[in-house]
Amino acid sequence: MMLSQLYIKNLAVVKEASIDLSVGLNVFTGETGAGKSVIIGGIAAILGGRMHRDQVRTGETKACVSALFTGLGQRARDMLEERGFAPDEDGCLLITREFTADGRNTCRINTRPATLSVLKEIGLYLIDLHGQRDNNRLLLPEYQMELIDSFGQLEAEADQYRLEYRQLNAIQKEIRALQMDEAEKERKIDLLKHQIREIRDAELTPDEEEELAAQRRKIQNSERILSGLAEARESLSGDESGEYTGAVSLLENAAATLETAGRFLPDAAELAERIQEMVYELQEAEREVSDRLDEMEYDPAQLDEIEERLDEIYRLKRKYGSSYPEIMSFYKKAQEQLQTITSANERIKKLVKEMKSQQELVNRLAKTLSDRRNRAGKEFVSQVEEELAFLDMPAVRLTVQNDIHLPDGDGMDRISLLISANQGELPKPLARIASGGELSRIMLAVKNVMWSRDDAGTMIFDEVDAGVSGRAAQKIGRKLSQAAQSRQVICVTHLAQIAACGDCHMLIHKEAANGQTYTRVTELEGQQRLEELARIISGENITAASLNTAREMVESAQEEQRRLRNEICLGSMEEKNKISA
Repeated sequence: MMLSQLYIKNLAVVKEASIDLSVGLNVFTGETGAGKSVIIGGIAAILGGRMHRDQVRTGETKACVSALFTGLGQRARDMLEERGFAPDEDGCLLITREFTADGRNTCRINTRPATLSVLKEIGLYLIDLHGQRDNNRLLLPEYQMELIDSFGQLEAEADQYRLEYRQLNAIQKEIRALQMDEAEKERKIDLLKHQIREIRDAELTPDEEEELAAQRRKIQNSERILSGLAEARESLSGDESGEYTGAVSLLENAAATLETAGRFLPDAAELAERIQEMVYELQEAEREVSDRLDEMEYDPAQLDEIEERLDEIYRLKRKYGSSYPEIMSFYKKAQEQLQTITSANERIKKLVKEMKSQQELVNRLAKTLSDRRNRAGKEFVSQVEEELAFLDMPAVRLTVQNDIHLPDGDGMDRISLLISANQGELPKPLARIASGGELSRIMLAVKNVMWSRDDAGTMIFDEVDAGVSGRAAQKIGRKLSQAAQSRQVICVTHLAQIAACGDCHMLIHKEAANGQTYTRVTELEGQQRLEELARIISGENITAASLNTAREMVESAQEEQRRLRNEICLGSMEEKNKISA
């Protein structure tokens, strides 16, 4: 698995760059400020890193970064499938990220939308990006423990311990919640009983408040209702004195006269029938209005009862919830709490038994995990010391100090990585001893040891040569070249000794045109590569001596690469012979 192509557009000083990467060791060189950090930043964006709107090139509205990965391993494929993605038919994976000057982000995996969290998860299986600032992680005790767990393949065991420890915490928390002094317990019981009784005695019903409010409105407006109904009945039937004729009588008279006229005018008879139908309807309406009037009774005492009941409901809502469902939910929880408190002693006894059993399990798991961490730590520092010896630090001795304590979230271990940089010195914490150059080499040694356990197919080192030079730089170059025999390695460097070891050499340089600055990425071969190495060695004034030195470096690195490949071939043949035998 490898990063085959990186495309960057409108990111900082990069207008547009398409970089084709190869297997083996890919090195990037260039003067300070040429834009090497932009290339690394583009890769970080693909891995879900944070991007800022000011990283969009001046004058542009958005920036875009895409990365093409080929030859995906099975673990990467499985991880993609778990999250609903998959490589294309050729087994390739294209990740694209766009971000605009106004802060919007768009992420895609093979044209399908994705989130930043998914990019971060998938990125763990694609690239291990190591920058100069990452060296400081090696100084953190929690990272040192992560290294030991990963080296010893203890992650599953550590996760199981953390799960059981969280369960122990949950039991202890519940016990603390149930334990209270008797006075507090009695106060709580009295309060809950009062609350339960108050809600129960109120005998609320779901729609009671709405129904009472409607009745109150009806009573409060009863005079208007009575007046309206009486006026409507008088309009329909007339007044009792007979001075006013109602609509029913008028329509009956109209129907009768039209019926008489119908003897001579057929259309009038039809009109009479229609009006008579209206009479029937009005007579029915008159009866209904009369019934309503008869039913209307205004009782001031009933209004007082309604107001009193609504006040009671309001008080309950203010204390226990803003609606009937919320009040009843409070009622149910109060009953449950009362039941829990009154039966707390029995529950506490049961939980104490569970806690003792869980504590024994946690202690046992912590002890087992600690023993395995101690064994893994010894093997880890032994292998790292071997790597450091190759990297010109043969006198360095590493020790894993483990201060045992009561089990907590990570076990019973307090792991610290100690270093003795010179013979006869007592081991001390890395932060107090290691210089920047030493720390870079120690981190490279750690990475070498951890490579076989790393899921990522591509390793990226940004200025792994910080603080080193000469023979140490040459050793770092050889170590990177050795690592690149089994996976793709990308390295940004300022040192010719490391750049000479590259299988592919990229130059990052600036150009100015039309009042703007552009960063270009050019693959160097042959004489161009020698000239770039000579520039790194002697500066802008390239001399014949620096060119010869550059040529010797490349030839020596190529010879070393041939030797490494031969060793790998011989190792493969020996392995096949063993299997055949």
